[in-house]
Amino acid sequence: MARERQDRPQGGRRGATRSDPSRAVAFSDAIIAIVITLLVLDLRPPDTEPGGLLTALLAEWPTYLAYAASYTYLAVIWLNHKAAFTRIREMDRGLQWANLAILATLALVPWPTAVIAETARTGNLADERVAVALYAIVGALLCLSWLVFFSYLARHPDLTKEEVDDEYFARERPRALVGVVLYVAAGIAGVLIHPLVALVVFLLLPAFYGLTSHGVDQRPVLFRGGDNDATGTSDDPKSS
Repeated sequence: MARERQDRPQGGRRGATRSDPSRAVAFSDAIIAIVITLLVLDLRPPDTEPGGLLTALLAEWPTYLAYAASYTYLAVIWLNHKAAFTRIREMDRGLQWANLAILATLALVPWPTAVIAETARTGNLADERVAVALYAIVGALLCLSWLVFFSYLARHPDLTKEEVDDEYFARERPRALVGVVLYVAAGIAGVLIHPLVALVVFLLLPAFYGLTSHGVDQRPVLFRGGDNDATGTSDDPKSS
């Protein structure tokens, strides 16, 4: 149930440390756009003899898989970020730092993606195991930064809009925790079993976060029929 809030004092120290979230949203969108653009730099033409281009391109499939996983992951991060900020009324310094932590970790995503792409070209299985383990560590750190973000908002419900349920962001914390656990598990499986196992998990996790981007208690728009599609109310943070 949404809470009743008293009006905040407009002046004083408390007001000076709080700000409208629009600048944080614009800055975050710019960072995410840059990071997504950097991913494509690892899609390079393979070195091959004349007549062997098709074979060489097909041999690069781990690179394409890593790109697809990273692009989908970053796109889903943007969707989750957008959904979270539709519920935030204002930001304080703590929330700004929590948001910066998310941006710092997502900016790392092109790095393990490039490592996977490079190891795929060498074909060394030991290096491929290390590469997926590195990707899993970055993915787990990113989920951990979301856990900090959700936890901060759960402890400071006064930063959210009046119609938002007090428990909304507390209910979001398990989503981030699941990601930490599954990325770590995927990294271990990629090292002990085969890197392909980890890559499959890396593809499935963004699908989970995409389907729950508006909260685990809300059905995705895809499964709601036409009730909200035409009106564009899927981003509405109001609780029922």
